[in-house]
Amino acid sequence: MQQRRRRDDGIGLDELAQAARNHGMPLEAMRAAVTPAGMHYLLIHYDVPFVDPAAWTLELAGFRQPMRLSLDDLRARPVVTAPVTLECAGNGRVMFETRPLSQPWLLEAVGTAEWTGTPLAPLLQEAGVPDGTVEIVFTGLDRGVEAGNEAPFERSLPLDEAMRDDVLLVYAMNGQPLLPQHGAPLRLVVPGWYGMTHVKWLGGIAPAAQPFEGYQQAVAYRLRTTEDEPGEPLGRIRVRSLMVPPGIPSFPERTRVVGAGPVTLEGRAWSGSGAIERVEVSVDGSRTWADAHLEPAPAPYAWQRWTFEWTASQGEHELACRATDATGATQPMEAEPNLGGYANNAVHRLAVTVTA
Repeated sequence: MQQRRRRDDGIGLDELAQAARNHGMPLEAMRAAVTPAGMHYLLIHYDVPFVDPAAWTLELAGFRQPMRLSLDDLRARPVVTAPVTLECAGNGRVMFETRPLSQPWLLEAVGTAEWTGTPLAPLLQEAGVPDGTVEIVFTGLDRGVEAGNEAPFERSLPLDEAMRDDVLLVYAMNGQPLLPQHGAPLRLVVPGWYGMTHVKWLGGIAPAAQPFEGYQQAVAYRLRTTEDEPGEPLGRIRVRSLMVPPGIPSFPERTRVVGAGPVTLEGRAWSGSGAIERVEVSVDGSRTWADAHLEPAPAPYAWQRWTFEWTASQGEHELACRATDATGATQPMEAEPNLGGYANNAVHRLAVTVTA
């Protein structure tokens, strides 16, 4: 049973060990459409495997025509660059009343990069997917111990998802070769899915005739309320919006101070299930809401910028924002708790002090 802590408990040294290795994106970075690589959120489950790109190969085993490809082989294939928003499934974990011992995310586990690589589907077609295949399994070169067993980080995708035109094998980020911490020399990018799906340090791809039962698929990254239930696997990113904190912060508390008068509030909104159709903003503690100005999406799975003009009056205010996507899904006021602290897409609230 995983150790759990209440929201107001102090962060332990074990959690600090996670927080020191991983980092979120400062919310002010949402002012940029593309997140600089060094500011993009980062989650590393085990250790970073430092791989010699010249010696590395990607193995496709179990297909009709098994293949082993070098990085040069992949670069010689058709090239696609796409802006894609990635969000960790645990983003907002510490906002739940209780949390598991894991990376203590607040709201910053998100980022949008321009990913460059080659489409996965044509490669699978060339390799020849065997009859009866239901999933494609992706194996990373990073290894760790989970529940007493050593294993690599592995995840699978249903065959129809793996064959989407926009799923990429990526070797560059924002026009530069992948950094070691972001999965060099090759990673998977599955637009619209939570971050655990985008396997880094990719070493192998294989077909599976049965649903994959590895730890990161069958145990972790599942929505459950008790230890005994199997839970529902996480997949696409739930609709969400976040606000760039206005004004300036105090140190070290980072409470916000804003000058009275006209203030342009801004932020980003995204969803794994369709374009954002509406963003609403409240400046009175979520009692009333008004529509923000929503800019067009730069790409199907890239976040959208929104702005809202506010005349700030002196005093204490609670600001909030919420988004609605093309499926009609809207952010809830409160997220439904679950043991893993996953998929918290509750309305973003932000307290500010307005000075004269």
